[in-house]
Amino acid sequence: MKTWMVVAGLVAALSVVAGVYVMSNSANAQSTPPGRSEWGSAQAKFLAENAKKPGWKTTPSGLQYKKLAEAKGDGPKPAPGSEVTVHYEGKLIDGQVFDSSYARNEPATFPLDGVIPGWGEGVPLMREGETFEFAIPAALAYGQQAVATIPPGSALIFKVELLKVMTPAK
Repeated sequence: MKTWMVVAGLVAALSVVAGVYVMSNSANAQSTPPGRSEWGSAQAKFLAENAKKPGWKTTPSGLQYKKLAEAKGDGPKPAPGSEVTVHYEGKLIDGQVFDSSYARNEPATFPLDGVIPGWGEGVPLMREGETFEFAIPAALAYGQQAVATIPPGSALIFKVELLKVMTPAK
């Protein structure tokens, strides 16, 4: 089994999986952005406007998602905690990409019980072969922790292509 720790860029997007949770006081962590209240307001404004866009749905927790590509047939769905293989790109609301398995040309494999809550909730909504976009509020991402180049309090946007479900829902 390919370990998810080998995937170099996965630290930023899935730091809980990799076990490398870079705290805000770490040398690798970005400092709090200037104008923290403005930063938080920008994140909230983005999510509020995004929720109104066509095709976007919002779960009770605040996770937003949009289906970009349908599965061919009835592909399996993962259950919470399933192991999956995905291609993904993660970016901040300003479009800055902080991690991409596409750029590395290597999909990532990991269990859904070891990722940020937004992924743990969102990926089980997908079928194998589908591509979704997720807008994840900070509370379902890294909260007020800075992680690598992700500032504290950041909403995150992920494009996720579910390639393989190793342990599908029953």
